[in-house]
Amino acid sequence: MKYGESIFDICYLVFALGVGFYLLKNNKNEVDRLMGLAAVILGAGDACHLVPRVLNYFIDSDFMMALGVGKFVTSITMTIFYIFMYYIYLKHYKLKENKQLTYLLYGLTCVRIILCLFPQNHWFENEGSVTWGILRNLPFVVMGCLMVLLYYQVHTKEPIFKNIWLYILLSFLFYIPVAVGASLLPMLGMLMLPKTICYILILVAFIKRHQVA
Repeated sequence: MKYGESIFDICYLVFALGVGFYLLKNNKNEVDRLMGLAAVILGAGDACHLVPRVLNYFIDSDFMMALGVGKFVTSITMTIFYIFMYYIYLKHYKLKENKQLTYLLYGLTCVRIILCLFPQNHWFENEGSVTWGILRNLPFVVMGCLMVLLYYQVHTKEPIFKNIWLYILLSFLFYIPVAVGASLLPMLGMLMLPKTICYILILVAFIKRHQVA
C-alpha cells in the first residue's frame, strides 16, 4: 500500500508541477498563463502535504507537525486554485466579469482563509476537529458549487472543457468526507485518490486547451 500510494503521489506532483511550468514557459496567451499558475499552485500546495506523507512511510521520524502544516497550506492553495479557475472560465469563454460574483468569490476566499487560521483547527498537532472541519469548509463548498454551476452552464460550447464541471463536482464529493470525517474514520482518507484523479483530469484539459490554442 505504501509503495503504491507513494508512487502515485510522486507521479501526480511531478505531473502537476510539470504541466504548470510547461504552460508558463510556453504560454501563448493569458489563459495559458492562468492555467500554468493554477497548476503550479495546485502542485506546490499539495506537495506540502504529500511529501511529508511519503517520507513518513520510509523514514523513522516524527512528521506529525509537518503533516499538519502541509494540510494547512493545502487548504489555502486549494482555495486560491479555484480563484484561478474562475478567471480561466472568464478568459477561455471570453465572458464579461460579473463584479458581484467576483466579490462573492473573494469574500468566500477570505472567510475560508480566516477560518483556517484559527488555532482550534489544531494544524500543528495534525489532529482533526469535526466542528472546525465543517466550519472552514462551508465557504469552500459554496465556492465549489459556484464553479460547478459556471462551468456547467457553458459545458456544451466547446469539447475541451466540457467535463470540467464534472471533475470539480466529483473532487468535492470525494474531498468533503475526508476533510470532515477522516479524523474519526481514517479509512475515508482513501477518497483522496479519486479526488486527485479529478485534478489530473483538469490538468489534462489544460494541456489539451494549450495544444489547440
